[in-house]
Amino acid sequence: MQAYEAQRATQAAMSSASSLGLTVHDAAVLHNSNKLTLRLQPCDVLARVAPAAYQCAQLEVDIAQQLSEAGSPVVALKASEVFVRDDYVVTLWTYYEPVTTQAIPPVDYASALERLHAGMRRVDLPTPHFTDRVSEAQTLVADRDRTPKLADADRVFLAGALDRLRRAVSDSGRPEQLLHGEPHPDNLLSTPAGPLFIDFETCCRGPIEFDLAHAPDEVADQYRGVDQHVLQDCRTLMLAMITTWRWDRDDQFPDGHRLGIEWLSGLRKATTR
Repeated sequence: MQAYEAQRATQAAMSSASSLGLTVHDAAVLHNSNKLTLRLQPCDVLARVAPAAYQCAQLEVDIAQQLSEAGSPVVALKASEVFVRDDYVVTLWTYYEPVTTQAIPPVDYASALERLHAGMRRVDLPTPHFTDRVSEAQTLVADRDRTPKLADADRVFLAGALDRLRRAVSDSGRPEQLLHGEPHPDNLLSTPAGPLFIDFETCCRGPIEFDLAHAPDEVADQYRGVDQHVLQDCRTLMLAMITTWRWDRDDQFPDGHRLGIEWLSGLRKATTR
């Protein structure tokens, strides 16, 4: 978020926490991109704030609540309510002091993801399909107004890659279930309670390989029952999707344009092997 947006979003988070009777004097920014993550003090609550027009906070909260009740490795909600303040939506979560700055070992990462997937098989909520997310990327590539800096040749290449990989994964015949959607290392916290997942707004249905494509390569080696061919297609599809997001004129990912160029080159190499 830009500075003026972040200031309004911070006020929305502090107001939401105060409405629960929590004491809030300060908010430290932990992450700032298209949404804002804050540590509220002295109540020590994690607040996630997003523009009301671009989020699905209620689904995220409902999924997290069911997963928590199932004993899955997820960050606990501080409030089951979704707060709407000044065109922003706010969700409040338990803050966990990091146990270590070291990467979570692959075996522990894979175990946490397997347990998360087991819990997700018990969640009964209508959720998008992974192809819906691919369709969003395809729509973005086709919209020149939203991706004005994307060269014509790159636009054609991205559109073809997204379509081809979407069909390859869809036609793989792999079992499908509810997925996290983006279980990358930034969404797995090392806490005193063990590794815990956060950020469920990208949940969707699909094969487990779609989730594993977002995790470090070593994690898939520790996860049971993986189809390596489907995993490779999912990894390349994931790269095509995140590359597409970086060309969105409204993207606020740090250093996004440079990454868009870099990832586009990497995608070309991956699809010519």
